[in-house]
Amino acid sequence: METSGFIDTLRREGALLADAAQDAGLDAPVPPCPDWRVRDLLAHTGAVHRWAAGYVAERRTRPQDWDPSAPADPELVDWYRGTHGRLTDALTAAPADVDCWYFLPAPSPLAFWARRQAHETTVHRVDAQAARGGELSPVEPDFAADGVDELLTGFQARQRSRVRTDRPRTVRIRAVDVADGPREWLVRLSAEAPVTERDAQDTAADCTVGGPAQDLYLALWNRGPYEGLSVTGDESLLELWRRTSAIT
Repeated sequence: METSGFIDTLRREGALLADAAQDAGLDAPVPPCPDWRVRDLLAHTGAVHRWAAGYVAERRTRPQDWDPSAPADPELVDWYRGTHGRLTDALTAAPADVDCWYFLPAPSPLAFWARRQAHETTVHRVDAQAARGGELSPVEPDFAADGVDELLTGFQARQRSRVRTDRPRTVRIRAVDVADGPREWLVRLSAEAPVTERDAQDTAADCTVGGPAQDLYLALWNRGPYEGLSVTGDESLLELWRRTSAIT
């Protein structure tokens, strides 16, 4: 996806998140995050938006201390809408070659922050809609596949990943409904951080997990069930993922 497409998605998903949070009420529990109420969800996501916008708008080139502060309940939804708007404005106004800190591989800092915040917001929009109840808004297949890619090649590739095995094993992830044909990732597990290869169709895997990109996106980000996915091979590797892959 182009950076502008990620910014458009971020703008839409943030509005959906705020609307769902308002409908649910600030004291509603957030099912995918058992320790959270909606107020915690808004405070967290708004603080992330503020943190991200600071790097882009102020050209910060070093990591900054995290500020988790948020206003009291009566102002919280409007505050979230404001921090979300300032983030989208900062990304839209930034030049393509803006220089600032970022923390996963990306073509540029701007591309990183637009992509990261689009997925951050989509995942937490799902949380807000789960708190509200009813149908979830869909996640477009190409965007969902990109989120699977970010998770596998970015977050889970870091040393802090807890997905480890005592001997080398492999898991294939296959999104079947992407526009240009199925997308596949081969995740190599070991005592070290996972290593993921894109489009390694000709390599055998110990376990293969396939399905629509949205279902994979929600399941792998710990926001949806695995039951509707196709699983072949050693299902214990899928259970390992479920136990150890949460991003904190």
